[in-house]
Amino acid sequence: MIGHEAAPTRAFVIHPDLRRQERRHAPEYALEEAKSLALALPGLEVVGAKVIPLSKPVPATLFGSGKVDELKEMFHDAEAELVLVDGPLTPVQQRNLEKKWKVKILDRTGLILEIFSDRARTREGVLQVEMAALGYQRTRLVRAWTHLERQRGGLGFVGGPGETQIEADRRAIDEQLVRLRRQLERVVKTRELHRSARAKVPFPIVALVGYTNAGKSTLFNHLTGADVLAKDMLFATLDPTMRRVKLDTGAEVIMSDTVGFISDLPTQLVAAFRATLEEVLEADVVLHVRDIAHPESAEQKADVEDILSDLGLPEDVPVIEVWNKIDLLDPEDSAAMHLRAEREEHIRAISAVTGEGLEALVTEITQTLDSARHRETVTLPFSDGKRRAWAYKEGIVLDERQTEDGVELDLLWTATQASRFAHL
Repeated sequence: MIGHEAAPTRAFVIHPDLRRQERRHAPEYALEEAKSLALALPGLEVVGAKVIPLSKPVPATLFGSGKVDELKEMFHDAEAELVLVDGPLTPVQQRNLEKKWKVKILDRTGLILEIFSDRARTREGVLQVEMAALGYQRTRLVRAWTHLERQRGGLGFVGGPGETQIEADRRAIDEQLVRLRRQLERVVKTRELHRSARAKVPFPIVALVGYTNAGKSTLFNHLTGADVLAKDMLFATLDPTMRRVKLDTGAEVIMSDTVGFISDLPTQLVAAFRATLEEVLEADVVLHVRDIAHPESAEQKADVEDILSDLGLPEDVPVIEVWNKIDLLDPEDSAAMHLRAEREEHIRAISAVTGEGLEALVTEITQTLDSARHRETVTLPFSDGKRRAWAYKEGIVLDERQTEDGVELDLLWTATQASRFAHL
């Protein structure tokens, strides 16, 4: 796998800028992000990076023949061994460009898969990555022999030609995918058991989400005293990390750190990491951590909101926007951000590194958890001591009365607590 050789692999990053396409991110920032992706993979040395204007994609090679030759010269001069194309390449385009440029090529999906493969730690994370990688690899099986078909099974005199190698490879991948799905089902069942056990824990869940590199893990470490990998690197956190925390206000919560979001995350990877993000769907409060010092902070926010919407985050889950990295702004801008945050609801300006604004954020989390509660009366049969005990342990019982049908409880709880109660 790339990134594990002794000598660093010399990589050149290009961002094809399709002029006619609507884009959320400016090409220069997209290129910077692509470089960060490359640097997130161990053993790569980025020897060059360039935005390549593209008026119309060519089906066979993406770029026109003149541009292909020009780029070949550029890669040769830089002594590049690997070209990272920040965008999707069809299998045919990848094969043709590798032949013409005489270098190994990875498109955006391939690169992100390599990073995910390097970072996944939990059994579920590893299986999800393997499945996504096989699905991607399956689409890369292109017929390399036009004049001669490699065959298996007979000479073709009876019943037509034998099984071609490409079909055999595809079948092998499909069989492996079936095996992985079975393993994954077992792992997911185990995780669901853990989750149902956690549902009995009488603490609300606070999930941290945000664009990759926004500083979620640094904030998580600051609030929990944990030692989660927090680097200036894309996808530093891939598997969900959960910690029980007693906030300064006295409230006890479970904090969950999640994988960083990114623009144009390939669809098979969104599916692969849906499990990682499932923790978010169970949260009582979501902290959307933003790198407020980034020039494209607003665009990154829109990407995160799109993914949360795709995941199906319930509308009644409160979201607190955390404007992080306030320490990187000049004093005037920093003061203006603080003023804006104070004026608007559910926004807090902080620095996860210096600790500035964290006290106010903790107060906001506690108040939001309190205000997210609603009042409801439920009747339990006398035999259902389990749910009655759980409600008292949660501290959500306002009043209790005995009726002919059972025990009537007046509860003040969050939507998530109501859901947990129903599933007990």
